[in-house]
Formats: sequence, C-alpha cells, structure tokens
Amino acid sequence: MAVTHTFQTQFAVPLSCEGCVKDVSNSLYKLNGITKVEANLKDQLISVEGSAAPSAIVEAIEATGRDAILRGSGASNGAAVSILESFADQTASSEAAEKARSVRGLARMVQVNQSRTLVDLTVRGVAPGSYRATIREYGDLKHGVKSAGPVWSGGQQEKEPKGYLGTVQVGEDGRGSSFVDLPFQIWEVIGHAMVLTRQEEDLKPLDNDEDTVVGVIARSAGVWDNDKTVCSCTGKTLWEERKDEVKRGML
Repeated sequence: MAVTHTFQTQFAVPLSCEGCVKDVSNSLYKLNGITKVEANLKDQLISVEGSAAPSAIVEAIEATGRDAILRGSGASNGAAVSILESFADQTASSEAAEKARSVRGLARMVQVNQSRTLVDLTVRGVAPGSYRATIREYGDLKHGVKSAGPVWSGGQQEKEPKGYLGTVQVGEDGRGSSFVDLPFQIWEVIGHAMVLTRQEEDLKPLDNDEDTVVGVIARSAGVWDNDKTVCSCTGKTLWEERKDEVKRGML
C-alpha cells in the first residue's frame, strides 16, 4: 500500500549558518510528500513533517554535501529499527563469523496510528533480483535465518500472515528499497527477527546464503526522545559514532 500518512522525523545535520538551513530546506522540499521543514541552528537539528521515507530524506540532505543522522521518528514507543546482516559464514569459528558479518540493510519503522506502521527498508551489497521481506516468529539469531522461525502470523490463522512485508527489487548496483504501510503496531514486532531473501521457502527452509540478511527489531527513539550528543559508554560524539557505523556498512 502506498504511504500517505504523515509523521515527524528529526535529524542531526551540521549547520553553520542560515545559508546551510536554506540549502537543506530547499533540497527537502523537492521531495514528494514533504509538508514542513524546521531548523534549529543552535542544536544542529532539522525536523521534517510529511510522508516521505526517512531514507529519502537522508539522501536529500546528503545531496547538499552534508551528513545526516536520524535522531528520532514518530511518537514515544512508536518507532523501531532493524539492522540487517549476512550470516552466510556459519562454518567459521564464532569469532571469525562475527568478524565476517557485514551490515547489508536497515529497516526503520514508525507507527502512525493505532493500526498502521510504516516500514522504510533499504539494502545494498546483495545480488540483483527480487527479494521477499518478512518478519519472523522469533528473534533468535544464534543460527541466523535458520533459528528465526517461520513467518510471523500475528495471530491470523486463516489470512496471510502479518509478517509478509512485500518485495524489494534490487538493481544491478546491488541497491534496493521499499516504503510500505502495513497493518500492525510497533509493540507487536519488537524482539522479532526481520529477513530479506531471494530464496523460496515453500519447498525447504531458508539457508544462510550470501544474499539473505537478517536482524532483530528493536525500539528506537521518538522525535523528542533522543538528545544525546556524546555516548556515556564510549565518550564518542554522535558524529564519531556515525563514522564507525559507516565503516561497518551502515546505510
């Protein structure tokens, strides 16, 4: 279903003057579905309202030559994220397998009312083709996709399981994305695994191949929930953490 619901997102963006604000705002208003852009020059924040995908907003900001970090979306307890990794190298030692895993995708979720959640899914570094995106019954990733269980039913016994998220078309450059409106609430899927794969599982269970990625769905901050600028654990600024995430393959 096409996304028509509006919601708020907030991004940390390096802004040095009103000219920076104008550049970013002009770039964002070129996106379909953007209704309001507000900037806080002092706190280096851009708040956006509309129906455009968060990933598209990040790309529009980066097109101005600036970086962007999503700080929050939607209301408190109404947002989630899943970092999708490859679990292909399960024959290696646990330490080697952990080192070999790389981030291939990212799913951002925001609940817009009592029955609908928007899912913004991006993937890169996988083979071209048509991929199925699903939420699974379990969040156990000990054995990658093999321990994530079947597609999440959501209590629907006779209808198609709630866990089907649709398909993502990946191009020759190894990149793909989708932005969909789905009938579930955030609390229902927290702790479940998300899977993106080209494999068909009608005849046999899924394997951990190079083009199957999986991650656990976890809560993320709402628009006004995240005011962290320095991590209390590492002492790194959010921009230093951003560099580390990019090295890991984060989108």
